[in-house]
Amino acid sequence: QVQLVESGGGLVQAGGSLKLSCAASGRTFIMNTMGWFRQAPGKEREFVAAINWRDGNTFYVDSVKGRFTISRDNAKTTVYLQMSSLKPEDTAVYYCASAYSAYYDTRADKYAYWGQGTQVTVSS
Repeated sequence: QVQLVESGGGLVQAGGSLKLSCAASGRTFIMNTMGWFRQAPGKEREFVAAINWRDGNTFYVDSVKGRFTISRDNAKTTVYLQMSSLKPEDTAVYYCASAYSAYYDTRADKYAYWGQGTQVTVSS
């Protein structure tokens, strides 16, 4: 079992920045990938970014490339999502998740464990 706890969400103006954190505990060594997803009201859950625990390789959805950065601190078993140049369309609940699958596999059903989510609201 792996437990994930997100933090860092909040309200920010368009153009601003936020940094989300995801603290992992439990059998984290069995997981290959950590990812971030988001879900806006009335929309399906969307892949945002992922990182390979071991080598740090990353993958992003096109809409956040150049604005968001995913990183990890292996010693703290924590994953971060630095979000910059935020837009109102980035408003969503952001979820941290972990997977056995490769970091470039964006399918939500490949992720075995999920956090409770943290709200990010970007005002125009």
